[in-house]
Amino acid sequence: MIEVAHVSKSFKIYKNTKDSKHKLRSLFAREYEIKRAVDDVSFTVGDGELVGYVGPNGAGKSTTIKMLSGILTPTAGEILVDGRIPYEQRQENAKHIGVVFGQRSQLYWDLPMTDTFRLHRRMYEIPEETYKRNVDLFIEVLQMGSFLNQPVRQLSLGQKMRANIAIALLHDPEIVFLDEPTIGLDIVAKSRIRDFVKEINRRKGTTFLLTTHDMDDIEQICGRLMLINHGRLGYDGSLAEFQARYGDPYRLYVTLQPGERPQHPHLQLLGAQEGRFTLGGSKAELPIGEAVSYLSTHYSVRDLRIEESSLESILKAMY
Repeated sequence: MIEVAHVSKSFKIYKNTKDSKHKLRSLFAREYEIKRAVDDVSFTVGDGELVGYVGPNGAGKSTTIKMLSGILTPTAGEILVDGRIPYEQRQENAKHIGVVFGQRSQLYWDLPMTDTFRLHRRMYEIPEETYKRNVDLFIEVLQMGSFLNQPVRQLSLGQKMRANIAIALLHDPEIVFLDEPTIGLDIVAKSRIRDFVKEINRRKGTTFLLTTHDMDDIEQICGRLMLINHGRLGYDGSLAEFQARYGDPYRLYVTLQPGERPQHPHLQLLGAQEGRFTLGGSKAELPIGEAVSYLSTHYSVRDLRIEESSLESILKAMY
């Protein structure tokens, strides 16, 4: 569905010349430096995948999304989105993708959502049957019935975001790019959007590429993770494999029979209180499964809880 081959994107960053000796020269030849926002990135995304694209601010996430959607042209490399070159076939590409930028609205300030839906139906020439089916689905799953006829200016941030996502999906795009779709939203609004993305993927097989700083979005929606930092792709694989490979260390909270005290050369005793013990381990030295098996075999385990490093803590350390 998406093919990215050795793509780079560079920008000219112009300098302000404060030295009076260089002011005249700067009128005719401004000094600049080259900033490489995306640096030799390659990946493919299959039909129906749910992919999380993460990295710190300035890592190149939004630049990548803008190239995939046809807003920017790469400096080098090749991009195909469903067989089309997005920056050369912008109009045709736009008919088959949906884009949501968390801080930019596609809504019309004084129009209610019903009018905005009708306007987009005409813009995208959506068949009446498809239009009605999608509007009914979005109203149901996104719970939009209560504010469907209100002007956009009267909606809350969460309602506006649900409406933006509905507009982006109204024409049944094969691919949807979500850039910070839950930014600034409360817990309930975030949950509705996450459930909606998973439901649309299940019903329609829509491909989603999601960029976000909210790791709960990634954990609850995506099965695959791509990590970009300083413009380069550092990891591309399953979310489970990422956590297994980099989620070190871990903790075990175990309750044993009175008089027992756990010991293992690769388990550190971090705390003990009335038969309850906190043990610290490293997956590189002792995998969690082996640690649990050892405790279960050598001691009378009454209760056991495992605490692994969160996705957020792993990424924070990597950044």
